[in-house]
Amino acid sequence: MTTAAERPGSEIRTMHRGLAGLALALLPIGLGTANARGQEWRTVAMSRQLQDERSLDVEVRYAAGRFGLAPAEPGTLYRMHLRYDEDALAPVARHSGSRLVLGAEAVGSRMRLAEGETAGEIRLELTPDVPIDLDLDLGAVKAEIDLGSLRLTGLDIETGASQTGLEVSEPNTEAMAEARLRVGAAQFTARGLGNLNASRIEVDAGVADLELDLTGEWRQDATVTVDVGFGALTLRLPRGIGVRLSHDGFLTSLDSEGLVKRGDAYYSLDYEEAEYQVHLDVDAAFGRIRIVWVADSEAGDGER
Repeated sequence: MTTAAERPGSEIRTMHRGLAGLALALLPIGLGTANARGQEWRTVAMSRQLQDERSLDVEVRYAAGRFGLAPAEPGTLYRMHLRYDEDALAPVARHSGSRLVLGAEAVGSRMRLAEGETAGEIRLELTPDVPIDLDLDLGAVKAEIDLGSLRLTGLDIETGASQTGLEVSEPNTEAMAEARLRVGAAQFTARGLGNLNASRIEVDAGVADLELDLTGEWRQDATVTVDVGFGALTLRLPRGIGVRLSHDGFLTSLDSEGLVKRGDAYYSLDYEEAEYQVHLDVDAAFGRIRIVWVADSEAGDGER
């Protein structure tokens, strides 16, 4: 006999994930365990020049504070500027062969997340000279990430209770099989995802306000899957790309402007004639899906 938890469809699964994310959302970014002692702040700068590396597997770990990532100057493997509370965190910079681990890790049993001007910060730059498989694990952060000019062969970004702006400002010259964006209780904006040169993009979000901008220099057909537990989703779609959108949701409204329904999916008017086609598979519960059509040149300038 089939129980309620075993019913087909995604309503139960997305509802549970959404409620779990809602619990995270209630934890304010910037607050943590109280400690009577004052914080001991330190600032360090680390860098390394490119040597004989032909490719890199890069892991970045950062639990709380401000985070920035951008391309480095040619010839630089990485450059990292870190401001941290030495009673709670320790810098990490490990390089062995093709593996590079950067960021900050917790020390002892205390983990304080400071507020406002007293929050810690990492500013990180990575080489644009060699292919990179990039893994970012971010917690309660305010992040600005620019992947433009990086030669990405893989991408995995995970955020907790965060406010994140992701931009791919220049086309990726490496073909990427998959990019994964996993978002907790967050406000998450991604622009220029067409520049990733990925055949598959997965976005998995709990309680989130998502804006996904698919403009950029598309070089192949792609599948984009978006799974949202609770929140609002804005899809900024480039004119000239063939779009097929399938939608599965519970109490979710869809603004299908510019799309024509055929069977179980929605299609852009130029779907068959377009040079590249993007299949969007959206699974959303308790929210709204909004479609905005833009030209690539208008990606950062608002709606059309």
